[in-house]
Amino acid sequence: MPRFLPITPDEVREMGYDVPDFVYVCGDAYVDHPSFGAAIITRVLEQNGFLCAMLCQPDWKSADDFRKFGRPRLGFLVSAGNIDSMVAHYTAAKKKRSGDYYTPGGAAGRRPDRAVTVYCNRIREAYGDVPILIGGLEASLRRCAHYDYWSDKVRRSILLDSRADILMYGMGERSVVRLAKLLDRGVPVGKIRDVRGTAYVCKRGEKINFEPAGGYGDDGTPRGYEFDTLASDRAAYADAFRVQYENNDHVTGRAVVEYYGDRMLVVNPPQPPLGEDELDRVYELPYARTYHPSYEAAGGVPAIEEVKFSITHNRGCFGACNFCAIAFHQGRSVTSRSVRSVVEEAKSLAADPDFKGYIHDVGGPTANFRHPSCKKQLTEGMCKNRKCLVPKPCPMLEADHSEYTEILRQIEQIPGVKKVFVRSGVRYDYVMCDKNDEFLRKLVRDHVSGQLRVAPEHCSDRVLREMGKPGIGVYDRFSEKFYSLCREYGKDQYLVPYLMSSHPGGTVDDALELALYTKRAGIDPDQVQDFYPTPGTASTVMYYTGIDPFTGKKVYTPTDPREKKICRALLQWRRRENRAIIAEAEDYCSPRGKEMLRELLENGKNTGKNVKKTASRRETKKPERKKKR
Repeated sequence: MPRFLPITPDEVREMGYDVPDFVYVCGDAYVDHPSFGAAIITRVLEQNGFLCAMLCQPDWKSADDFRKFGRPRLGFLVSAGNIDSMVAHYTAAKKKRSGDYYTPGGAAGRRPDRAVTVYCNRIREAYGDVPILIGGLEASLRRCAHYDYWSDKVRRSILLDSRADILMYGMGERSVVRLAKLLDRGVPVGKIRDVRGTAYVCKRGEKINFEPAGGYGDDGTPRGYEFDTLASDRAAYADAFRVQYENNDHVTGRAVVEYYGDRMLVVNPPQPPLGEDELDRVYELPYARTYHPSYEAAGGVPAIEEVKFSITHNRGCFGACNFCAIAFHQGRSVTSRSVRSVVEEAKSLAADPDFKGYIHDVGGPTANFRHPSCKKQLTEGMCKNRKCLVPKPCPMLEADHSEYTEILRQIEQIPGVKKVFVRSGVRYDYVMCDKNDEFLRKLVRDHVSGQLRVAPEHCSDRVLREMGKPGIGVYDRFSEKFYSLCREYGKDQYLVPYLMSSHPGGTVDDALELALYTKRAGIDPDQVQDFYPTPGTASTVMYYTGIDPFTGKKVYTPTDPREKKICRALLQWRRRENRAIIAEAEDYCSPRGKEMLRELLENGKNTGKNVKKTASRRETKKPERKKKR
């Protein structure tokens, strides 16, 4: 049986330790798989000689569970888990979710709201001044003052509310090893101020180790916004996000400073992303690659099912959609593992006794990114004044799928592998930039499991501009090419377009435009995602402030619950239960919108009668197949 890290004091002692070096407190169940941040961080520390004990989903109603291992030698590491605890608990409509994908048996209620803050305060209750280092998505995206959708207010940096010592943001392998070695040398946690990819709180005016983004004031202190200003002035809040975003680059980034009374938050510049050799080593560590056996009686941890036979080959995303937090967390710089490392992982999966012959995914944040978008960014960083793919692809963009195609080709040749699927998001506009269509042909022919998920999100130019997405014409061209290849290869396959309602910039008129687009294309969306304002995205800034943080221009934001309900219903206008709410759309329409509404509902009962869910009419026509003799 694979060796897991210790989850009890007895297991710590069996490994020859009186106490662990670190106790890792996590809001997720313990799954030792490289798709889980807790597994990567603890295995990287183990590789560097530090033992972590796992305290997963502790009882937070008292400090007792946090005393389970005694006071660790170096400190506590705290994470809410793979996703933000508030997102884990609540839908975009702020309704409580009935289950938790990262909990044994999928049960709800095993972690608190704002898990990082709750866990840290219990640790302080148990051990006072023990070093506490926080990280993971929840901490990373809340490192500065941030709008909190669930309480509808600007909250302080999570460092202040949690009372932790240091926050690690982004991908934390380098940061956590550096911090562990400093603590091991006896450096007091309050003196550690020079580690990239970290944030800390100190006295106002204290000397900092990196050049501040705003320079220095006349009194010699770093320039930065006061929290009271950020909480009351929406234009200032939008500008502060712009500063944070522009300095989230490992080449050009500077320190970001915020003031909280007599205290100063300092966010050091980010760590450089791991290179190919470093990523290979991270993913080749001795993971058990499953959940801890103690969860077996509860039915296991559902989150493992989708990733157990999947492979992550890259990190970062230069697509940088405004509603996505990847750019603020992993960064816009794309790095990837070597072909050899990815193929070796596939071989190990094929040797697993539970393997049925199917690799479920070879992907990452964006499946078809393998390298930086251009060579310039390697020395000059990511451009601050434009994005790589929108509104039009940059002339310097290097669109090349050859290495990714080779990975897929080598994996499918491994004995025991029947099929390799690509289920991560495919950036279709990047595909269309590649003058060589070999990848798209191979994708359609060999790697689609009936449906390919893509994300046009909307069709309105106004909304797409605020989303940071390309015009709908790019999707239309991709769709045409996809179905042409399906017919050529005799494949009965479909595109599943993700659509989003109520994104900033979108009115009911825009929702009607999208509804008409789906009607004309014969698309019947089975699922529609309401825009969810989560920390760390430009779209959330627009939602809260009504300002585009990159241009300073005003942006209309649908916040009225009735209006949002209408927008969502319009995207599923064929459903009988949506008829009453759609009838209210006229109250929000322009004259042009009322014309679109009439066109939408004209013969609406019969339109799309034979339309396949999420598929266009031309998609429902099966490609011709040669008859067998």
